[in-house]
Amino acid sequence: MTDPDLLASQPNDAYFKEVFSQPEYAAAFFRQHLPADVAAGIDWASLTLLPSSFVQQSLHQAHADLLFTASAGACELRLYLLFEHQTTPDMLMPLRLLGYVLAILQQHEQEHGLPLPPVLPFVLHQGPEAWTVSTRFEDLFALPPQYAEALLPYLPKFRHALLDLSRFDPAQDEHDAQIRVVLQLMKLAREKRLMEFFAWLAADFIGSLPESLLRTSLLYALHADMNLDVEQIAHTLELNHELREAAMSTAQKLIAQGKAEGEASGEARGRQEGRLEGEMVGLWLGKVQVLQELMGLPVTPREELADLAVAELESRFQELQRRYESQFKQR
Repeated sequence: MTDPDLLASQPNDAYFKEVFSQPEYAAAFFRQHLPADVAAGIDWASLTLLPSSFVQQSLHQAHADLLFTASAGACELRLYLLFEHQTTPDMLMPLRLLGYVLAILQQHEQEHGLPLPPVLPFVLHQGPEAWTVSTRFEDLFALPPQYAEALLPYLPKFRHALLDLSRFDPAQDEHDAQIRVVLQLMKLAREKRLMEFFAWLAADFIGSLPESLLRTSLLYALHADMNLDVEQIAHTLELNHELREAAMSTAQKLIAQGKAEGEASGEARGRQEGRLEGEMVGLWLGKVQVLQELMGLPVTPREELADLAVAELESRFQELQRRYESQFKQR
């Protein structure tokens, strides 16, 4: 993750931006979830992230956005991806999107003049409730039946695309293997079923997963639920032969190295005592270093931590956890 503060305070937004700001992942997502006739006309190799955000400051806790440009024949269009994770669906979403689309077009006109590019708004919904409100702007009006036909031509007419994760099963229905992992993690994180994600990843995932994406996903999961057992995650992922190398992520490396050094330190005190002591030192050493990394703090060298008693390591971890809860974890 490139922004430790955003990751700590808003892990959902940080993960969304970290993944989908990369054009190869955004293109894979849009190719499947835009209407087929629209997706077929876009040159996906031309997809480029634009450095803009249009979400109002008051909505930053519930929304994050990314804006892309792409070629479609002789036309340059804009793809606007809005990530939404409010508790309940937003009935006013078409109105909010109208404001964002207008801001995008005004910015374009000021910088480039006419003609204006088409803007395709897309909402990715991570909320726990199903999206049951209309995606069409004209449905926000209560038009008298006898005047509706006469009035509709004078109203803005558009709809936004939508992927509702509460109604979508990435494990079964997502075509791209890497986006399947991303959406499955986002879905189960919202449902507080993160260990089910790692069990699925180990048992059922077929495909290649870059180490950078696995590392980002692990850090997101550990921020989304601080009660996760990182040793259990590491062990579960290692059961999948195809993911074994990629699974040596930050958390796993810290735990594995910490346990090895803890065992070596313990053996200096006696073989049988060392095995037990080494396991405990390795456990707490890994937890301390993982939490330091999650908080953006300097990570204490393993050699220094391996010389500490188990009680001291546990005490350090508990103090770090208190600081995390009070200063960083804002959901």
